[in-house]
Amino acid sequence: MIDLKKEASIGSEAVKRLRLDKLSTGRAFMINSKNLPAFQSYREYPDGTIELVELNQAERDFRLVRILTNNEVMKLKAELGF
Repeated sequence: MIDLKKEASIGSEAVKRLRLDKLSTGRAFMINSKNLPAFQSYREYPDGTIELVELNQAERDFRLVRILTNNEVMKLKAELGF
């Protein structure tokens, strides 16, 4: 029988490792959230900046919606367990 909590924990830890790997090599990390409207996500950068971006389907690229404040960044990281 599959232990769903254990599987979720393994997946969560894998995402956290991937995030740290990407940021440590100077690349941005995409954060998807169920709390955002469709086609929106966050992009975290190695300097700690997090942007709210929206997928522009026609151009297959992201459009900056806004840059999160320091307080918003801290709150988001706490919610995600980063």
